[in-house]
Amino acid sequence: MLFTELYPQNNAIYQVRTHAKGPEGELPLTADMLINRPSGDIFGMTMNAGMGWAPQELDQDSVLLLSTLGGLREPQGKPAALALHQGHYELDIQLRAAAQELKSQHALPYAVYVSDPCDGRTQGTTGMFDSLPYRNDASMVMRRLIRSLPNAKAIIGVASCDKGLPATMMALASQHNKATVLVPGGATLPALNGEDNGKVQTIGTRFANGELTLQSARRLGCSACASSGGGCQFLGTAGTSQVVAEGLGLALPHSALAPSGEPVWSEIARASAAAALNLIRLGITTKDILTDKAIENAMMVHAAFGGSTNLLLHIPAIAHQAGCRIPDVDDWIRINRQVPRLVSVLPNGPVYHPTVRAFMAGGAPEVMLYLRELGLLHEDVMTVTGHTLKENLDWWEHSERRSKFKALLREQEQVEPDDVIMSPEQARLRGLTSTITFPVGNIAPEGSVIKSTAIDASVIDENGLYYHKGAVKVYLSEKAAVYDIKHEQVKAGDILVIIGTGPSGTGMEETYQVTSALKHLSYGKQVSLITDARFSGVSTGACIGHVGPEALAGGPVGKLRTGDIVEIKIDCRNLLGEVNFLGESAQKLCATPEEAAGVLNARPAHPGLGPDPELPDDTRLWAALQAVSGGTWRGCVYDVDKITTALKEYMNK
Repeated sequence: MLFTELYPQNNAIYQVRTHAKGPEGELPLTADMLINRPSGDIFGMTMNAGMGWAPQELDQDSVLLLSTLGGLREPQGKPAALALHQGHYELDIQLRAAAQELKSQHALPYAVYVSDPCDGRTQGTTGMFDSLPYRNDASMVMRRLIRSLPNAKAIIGVASCDKGLPATMMALASQHNKATVLVPGGATLPALNGEDNGKVQTIGTRFANGELTLQSARRLGCSACASSGGGCQFLGTAGTSQVVAEGLGLALPHSALAPSGEPVWSEIARASAAAALNLIRLGITTKDILTDKAIENAMMVHAAFGGSTNLLLHIPAIAHQAGCRIPDVDDWIRINRQVPRLVSVLPNGPVYHPTVRAFMAGGAPEVMLYLRELGLLHEDVMTVTGHTLKENLDWWEHSERRSKFKALLREQEQVEPDDVIMSPEQARLRGLTSTITFPVGNIAPEGSVIKSTAIDASVIDENGLYYHKGAVKVYLSEKAAVYDIKHEQVKAGDILVIIGTGPSGTGMEETYQVTSALKHLSYGKQVSLITDARFSGVSTGACIGHVGPEALAGGPVGKLRTGDIVEIKIDCRNLLGEVNFLGESAQKLCATPEEAAGVLNARPAHPGLGPDPELPDDTRLWAALQAVSGGTWRGCVYDVDKITTALKEYMNK
């Protein structure tokens, strides 16, 4: 461009000030403050006055609003600049409601933002390589911002979605001696005649397989999001993280999954600000709320909802930041055996209600009432209300809020609340099974994960067993598997194996392109998947992920070849499972899985196995640090003590 095009003639720009009078009034300083307070405290007041805050109010308690806000909204709500997803686009409304409440109670609100990516937007792209590593980075930046306002009395986190919300909870969990409250960003409204945000991501695959017309794909792709805020309408990682926040006691009762943009959604933010100020007055801090018992309660809520397997990565990370005991595989198995699944929503069913209906049916506190009846919850834990969980549930059971929202669900949706959130007996009669199974075997000696509750019921026998034995098709990338699915090279009865997609290969990407295709293609329920990657929270089907060790860490899964015979056995009732290599072909089967393990272990790794050539250096560093810290089963955290010990040992060699 010519400079005359960049800077066209505009005489108005020469009407410019080079100095101004400055704010009126005086700072509320005392002699003691000037002598004994750090200069940063005083200069902070100067800047606050410069931003236009009334100087006489600058000696009030500081509260930091920490959000994943993204995009730029016009005053009427239309975008001046798009956000990466609607989950963070409208959070300024909740932030404003919280800030107004703080100001009305004579506190001094601050707001800072660490925005977040969208896993849906990055599916099938190299952006997915940054998805899980981003969580640690964001949490680290959030903690640095919190420390940059050292006199803050409380921190209020406002977030909605898959990585930003866990990052925010990790940051809050680390504030042991401050009051903290989490405001869930709610759920996107479902379209009246559209598909949900999970199913709509499969329009390309369904079109490629002749199961959707071009015109239908165009219309469905346009209409899925019926509001411009909130997390996706299914119980994926975003929705699961919200109900887990309630389970932890870190969010107010009945605050998760609220319909975005509605009055109750803003009211939750206002009430959360009031709760934060109450915690300051009571002297209750994060360490009083996030305890080992609170972590177990959150795991129980996760199981009862049938939540995303990604929380196996996030709950341990929150526990690590809180200084709590980190749950291990045995804890997950124990809790999933104890806790029945009680919620019927997308993507698990049996009826695919959007998550806003779970909110209307009573949300997390309704689920916890049933868990209390079963004697499972730790009711003596403290929560952000300033009351124990028992006191919260006693209030909820007889509250007007509970009865009115249930009545609205009946009136507006013609849905019975008890069909969305069920009693344990009703759930049993409807065939709901516990959430997660952890298969082991010679392919996954350290374990793996399958959301067994989401395997299609038609491929499970009368004893609750899923069984699949056959030759595998091995892929070295999700992209290669998707290519074969779109070009009809994957058939009913296939067992797909995707390797090199764990932390060291792709940052432990989600393989939702594959899992969503298998869910929504007519033959998909007849196909199984084994991978060292992870899954989107909306993934369903016979999909085994988190296989450990990962292929690039020498795991046996990285030695499989196309044509190998593999056997999958999942007991969906007793939550037991095995995934074993049996032999090189149907003609060369080994006598036992142990003998087969010897054959597999004697092989070299797959000849094409390696990190994705486009894996960013940032993600390679994350993969190395989390591996030293204990890997995926400890939440992919940064354990500073373990990392520094490893570095010292290396330097002393």
